[in-house]
Amino acid sequence: MTIERRIDAAMKSAIAAGQAGSVPPKLASALDYAVTPGGARIRPTILMSVALACGDDRPALADASAAALELIHCASLVHDDMPCFDDADIRRGKPSVHRAYSEPLALLTGDSLIVMAFEVLVRAGRDDPARALELISILGRRTGMPGGICAGQGWESEPTVDLSAYHQAKTGALFIAATQMGAVAAGQDAEPWEELGARIGEAFQVADDLRDALYDEKTLGKPAGQDDLHARPNAVSEFGVDGAIARLKNILAGAISSIPQCPGEAALADMVRKTAQRLTPMTPAHRTVPGE
Repeated sequence: MTIERRIDAAMKSAIAAGQAGSVPPKLASALDYAVTPGGARIRPTILMSVALACGDDRPALADASAAALELIHCASLVHDDMPCFDDADIRRGKPSVHRAYSEPLALLTGDSLIVMAFEVLVRAGRDDPARALELISILGRRTGMPGGICAGQGWESEPTVDLSAYHQAKTGALFIAATQMGAVAAGQDAEPWEELGARIGEAFQVADDLRDALYDEKTLGKPAGQDDLHARPNAVSEFGVDGAIARLKNILAGAISSIPQCPGEAALADMVRKTAQRLTPMTPAHRTVPGE
């Protein structure tokens, strides 16, 4: 089974578990709406690629880890789009959850997806509690405070922003979770995989800043120009377009060189190269942007 099919099956299983029994129909529907379509699913794909490179000796745990990570990411998008943050009407080419279902249901959807992520890991980790506990710890640390995506969102409410800390928390955190959780799911130590995740995350944030500045809403499938609109710190305002593109290429080159030794090192390097090609902004005449 391909990585894409494994991720899709794990996501469907997780959502189905959240819709089982006597549940509020609108909230149950919103759970599926929030994760479908799946976008590029870059984070769980990286996680699965690392797990495969490290041997993938417990595929069910790797599948659950990929789903848990994607659930957290989708929850963050639901919350980010709400009026108290970006007030975005569109996400992945369709109305955002708060527009389709209401603000209260969007808040509950995001909260439910976060809780669901940890439930998925608990269920899958019964055969290997030690790995499951570490996976839960990594995901929790990269989601909340002091250095998770919640901290990244919190930086946007500060009068002075540490751009490096902001990017590492807002975007880098879940990419670090991806590489570390993939390794742990396959029985490897998490620590050597932090640098790879951090570099991919930094590259993704720079690429996202470039897409926000260069592309329109139709191409992105979500509102464009949000960094300028909300006066958010970003790589384009700091380095200019050419400088940001050069920085992106340097970061991705460093990411490949930071891959730890593992049985699937060559295949993993190829995956990072393909990710680099997808991230690098194209000329205005050839704009094709992967879904967030």
